[in-house]
This record gives sequence, C-alpha cells and structure tokens, in this order.
Amino acid sequence: MKHICRPSLSRCTQNFLAAFLIALSGMLNISAASAQEYPNKSITMVVGFPPGGSNDMVARIFAPKMSEILGVPVVVVNKSGSNALIGTEFVVRSPPDGYTITLASASPLAISPHTYAKMPFDTLKDLVGVTTVAQTPELISIHPSVKANNLQELIALSKTRPVTISSSGNGGLPHLAIELLRNAAGDGQIVHVPYKGAGPAIADLLGAHVDGILVDLPPQYPLVQDGRLRAIAVTNTKRAVLLPDTPTSVEQGVPSLLAFNWFSVMAPAKTPKPVIDKLYATLVKAAQDPELIESLRKIGVESFLQPSPEAFAKFLRDETDRWGKVAKASGAKAD
Repeated sequence: MKHICRPSLSRCTQNFLAAFLIALSGMLNISAASAQEYPNKSITMVVGFPPGGSNDMVARIFAPKMSEILGVPVVVVNKSGSNALIGTEFVVRSPPDGYTITLASASPLAISPHTYAKMPFDTLKDLVGVTTVAQTPELISIHPSVKANNLQELIALSKTRPVTISSSGNGGLPHLAIELLRNAAGDGQIVHVPYKGAGPAIADLLGAHVDGILVDLPPQYPLVQDGRLRAIAVTNTKRAVLLPDTPTSVEQGVPSLLAFNWFSVMAPAKTPKPVIDKLYATLVKAAQDPELIESLRKIGVESFLQPSPEAFAKFLRDETDRWGKVAKASGAKAD
C-alpha cells in the first residue's frame, strides 16, 4: 500500500498551512474592505419597547441625524416584549455587520440579568457597546384625583389603602425604583402594576385604573404640562430642567429612592472594530449637534457620551454590578 505524501508529510503540512493563511488573509481583507465601505445600505435601529416610551423617543431623535452623517437611512423598528429582551435578542442573533443595531437602556442590559431566571443572551458577551448617548431621571406622577401633593403624602396615603403604581414592565429599572419606594414606605401598601411599555402604563393611569406611575420623564412630561398628570417627585439628586418646581426624592426625605435611565447603542458581538469606531464617531457628532441637543432637552433628556467604546464597556460592567446589588436586596423578579 502506498502512503501518499508520507515521505513529505512536513511539506504537505506546510502546503496546508499556506493555503489556510492565504484563505484567512482573504477573509480578513474582505472584512477590512467591508468595514471601510460601511455603510452602503440602510441601517436598522431596533427599539425593544413600544412607540411612545423614552427609548423610542430618543431613537427617533438620533436616527435622522445619524442618517444625515452616514449618508444612508437609519430606520427605527419597534420589537417590544419581555422588557426589551425580545428586541435585544433579535439584534444579538443578527449578522455582526453593523446594519442591525439597538438603542437599549439600563433595564435589558444591566438589570434584567439579575431579575430574569433565564436570559436569552449574555449582555457582556453577546453584544458590543458603542456608547451611551443620553440619560434621563425617573419621574413619579399620579392621577389628579389621588389626594397627594408630594412624596410624603403619597407614602402616608399608602398606609391607609393600597396605592397602585404602574411601570413599563417587570424586572426593569422602573420596577426596581418602585421596590425602593416600597421599602421607603415601610408598612405602607405600594402595589406594583407592570405593563408592556410606558405607553400602555400611562394610558391606564390617564383612565384612573391605577393611582400613579414611575417611569422615565420624557413620556410623562407633556401630560404633566397640560395637567392630566401631577408630578410629585424626580428620583434624582437634582431637579429636572423641564420640571424646576418638582422636588427630588432626596429633597423630600427619601434619599434611598435614586434612579436614572441611560440609553446606549449596541451591536452584535464580533461586529468589526472599524464599524464600531465609525458608529461611535457618528454618535458623538450627532450628540453634539445643537438641534439634537435641543430636541432632547424638550423631552427632558440630556446627552450622555462615553469617552470611547472601551470606556462604555467598563461603565456597563459597573452598572450591571450596581443594579445587581439593588435587585438582590429587593428580591425583585421579572417572572
């Protein structure tokens, strides 16, 4: 029996390695070329919440400016459900080419890993962050029929009857903030009522089906302005620019009730570094645009950028650890 190539086994191995390296080089060149040409078609920006919430509002402010800078359409698509996990998982499973990204917030990225028994993805492994782009405080508002004018009066009311507070979903930032409110109320009866997004939660509050709401400031602001909701506390250390007459939770004697939301752009893991860098440069340029800054300000949101994608990765790890401690202490669960 002849042993093909056996006498020249090392040469066969060398030929194989050479062919492999040539193929690898070709793939790398294609990848580099693709990244250099990026983008050459429309980009889908997935929002994991329904229209009307702050994630959706921020995405629709940034998308047109990104389109203008990149020269291709940036289309916002809502894929809501499971506190944004459905939309975020869709992005995780998408090709890592920069054409499917998500504008996500603290809830699905830093909080859900601690409140869901089973996650469909690993935030820190299956996604790569570009940067945070904006931030906003949480706001507690109540229906005008509720007999309370401030946070202390709402807590006092909860000691006489159940006070129902709606949120945009189980296991998210508003849910944990409501748990902090519940702890502050002591023997009061604060009842969390979760919805699938801020829009539905606000709709039921306007119909007086619940007493109040705790979600991001942006979707509530217009309703507070026209008197359909009564703002009683901003869950921050400083007052909101749009609501200078609404005291903070700290001012009202509840310093433990602190929560603000941040919004970031994420892409699937293994998205080429040049693509991430281009997205980062685009978002930084967009966030510094005076018109965009004013558009954010009008809804109660401020620009919030990271020095680099690497800095954002550290920020995300720190936030995940911080909210993990809050979730463990409160016992909050999403399911």
